[in-house]
Amino acid sequence: MFPFFKIEGVIKVSSGTDNQYMQRALDLAALALGRTSPNPVVGAVIVKNGVIVGEGYHQKAGTPHAEIHALQQAGEQARGADIYVTLEPCSHYGRTPPCADALIEAGVRRVVAAVLDPNPKVSGRGMEKLKKAGIATQIGVLEQSARRLNEAFFKYVSTGRPLVSLKTAMTLDGKIATAQGSSRWITGGEARRHVHRLRNQYDAIMVGIGTVLADDPLLNTRLDDEEARDPIRIIIDGQLLLPHDTQIVKTSNRQPTLVYTSHGADHDREVALRDKGLEIIRINGSPDYLDMGQVMDDLGKRQITCVLVEGGAGLNASLLQQHLVDKLYWFIAPKMVGGIKAPGPVAGDGVETMDQALLLHDVQVQQMGADILIEAYTRW
Repeated sequence: MFPFFKIEGVIKVSSGTDNQYMQRALDLAALALGRTSPNPVVGAVIVKNGVIVGEGYHQKAGTPHAEIHALQQAGEQARGADIYVTLEPCSHYGRTPPCADALIEAGVRRVVAAVLDPNPKVSGRGMEKLKKAGIATQIGVLEQSARRLNEAFFKYVSTGRPLVSLKTAMTLDGKIATAQGSSRWITGGEARRHVHRLRNQYDAIMVGIGTVLADDPLLNTRLDDEEARDPIRIIIDGQLLLPHDTQIVKTSNRQPTLVYTSHGADHDREVALRDKGLEIIRINGSPDYLDMGQVMDDLGKRQITCVLVEGGAGLNASLLQQHLVDKLYWFIAPKMVGGIKAPGPVAGDGVETMDQALLLHDVQVQQMGADILIEAYTRW
């Protein structure tokens, strides 16, 4: 990072470079994680003579884009200035007018974008429009960081399905519970707070009925140090076993809940759960092995761009076997419980030989209190 300090209502930057100004824009964009779906998070910074004269970020779908906030703050100082934006300015009418037109009208000198819009229908058109208006353009400054920040949006736009991130916590000897089913708590407070920050950023949280029956979770977001929002709850329940006295059913009027079940599930149970305010969706597959690809297609149609999976070994195995996991958050606690009957994080038959094992990529490791978090990606 590089130093910022305010001077009479503007922000002065010490020895700013394209990378540093773009990093500022990325930091601004990150403030809206979890708030703009199905839109991307975008930040913008306007610089004139080494001074940041305007900045902003897209705060919510349907509201002004980052460039508009930055232009409004800059006013006439935007003329002849450079603007750094984390995603190519839009060139089409959606819920808001094209940002490329607003930049042209404001008279900016140069537009630096981290990455092109991934939507093939619009990709490159915004920058081309700016070029034709005589504005200098540049693409690719901190591109990988920008892609990572908007990884859910890129996945959703390219496939129509949400980014699926699997979160689990296990002991050092690979257990997610004792043989008797005790699982609270495997990790410490710092790791659990991080999970709630993740919930605050994801559109939805998914668990299987086994987790609901075992833990009776609320699946909301609990943060003391920042504004919190609750994700949509997704329950995978092939037989509609969800009890009416669970916290999920009791709070269905406060937190939207989708329950995916099989075509063979009991009709009367469906009616009863609908009366409680839950939405029931029947999909293909057996009660014990639903077609999770069809679940993802339905979630995409609902404009859910990212899902955090906090299920048990069965749901984890189902998603991995169907090649639906994009990312993993794997917590390891310095504890050992032992027991051959104590469950591990992934059920199923597993692979037969080590060369068939799933190899993870882009692995990052960090310590959280006494626990270790491994963050990694799959490549199917």
